[in-house]
Amino acid sequence: MDKLRSLHYFVAAAETSSFSAASRRFGVSVAAVAKMIGALERELGMTLFERHAQGLVLTASGGAYLEACLPALEQLALADEQASASTSRARGTVVVGVQPVIAQECLTAALPRFASMYPEIQLDIRYFMRATDEQVRGVDVFLVMGWPQAIGDLVLRPIGATGFVVCAAPAYWAAHGMPRHPSELEHHNCMCIRSNHGSVMDLWRFRRGDERVSVTAGGWLVVDNAHRDMVRDLAVAGAGVIRVLDWHKRQGREIASGALVAALADWEMDDEVPPVNMLYPPSARRIARVRLFMDFVTQLFREIEQQREIHAPATSMPRWAIGRRSRASATLRPDPG
Repeated sequence: MDKLRSLHYFVAAAETSSFSAASRRFGVSVAAVAKMIGALERELGMTLFERHAQGLVLTASGGAYLEACLPALEQLALADEQASASTSRARGTVVVGVQPVIAQECLTAALPRFASMYPEIQLDIRYFMRATDEQVRGVDVFLVMGWPQAIGDLVLRPIGATGFVVCAAPAYWAAHGMPRHPSELEHHNCMCIRSNHGSVMDLWRFRRGDERVSVTAGGWLVVDNAHRDMVRDLAVAGAGVIRVLDWHKRQGREIASGALVAALADWEMDDEVPPVNMLYPPSARRIARVRLFMDFVTQLFREIEQQREIHAPATSMPRWAIGRRSRASATLRPDPG
């Protein structure tokens, strides 16, 4: 039995909960994967997986064995990477977990540049909203917006920041009037997004010089973060007012095209600025292909900050996220008791 190959098949099957997915990863038949894992189980004298209609589930023994094997396999991969780094260009696959908003607003347009720089590196981009212990396995780097909780031994490093801008379609402003003061937003249909923490982000804060104004935004629609494009599309259609991420100093594609028009230009939104974070295992930077991607993304967000003439602040988690409130505006009211 090829012990090393069987271990790779075992890890892939554990990560994907599927023999067929593991077979596709290595370009072999499902039967070959099942045969090697079966031989591994016989050698160890234990059952590694329980087979269910929904997929594979690690047994308690299988889970313990996986945790024991992963460090050794990672060290072997690192040794291979270091051995080849001096004689060839970086190559291989980097698995990246990216929240949709980061992918759509920043990363997608930059990926062709990365591919031209490192043609032998393949990127495996995976969707996720919140990093969990299950999702961490098999992913080299996560890009996360907001204030994620610590996951295992992952390193968390802020690499950028953004802000917000209030806008609506020209037709909406023509029909309802453009606000001259933030308080006037309370008379508009403001469509809100629910954060990854489960709180509706309806507390919109504004700053102009020494003046501070907090507005409770409200309307007929609230959407989860994963569906934030829904409110953008509805705003373009003239359905109401939205607060969008201000990545490029109010030069987002809809604003630049005139599909949306920013309001309250003489005010800055004074909310807790959500940082963009990179999460990665401590060993990631020792792997050349992963390090190159991490450095590329870090530079990408540095360029975005330079365009906006801002510096990513070290922001703490806001009160509405800490308290798991249903609405951010609840922080305006004293806590009961």
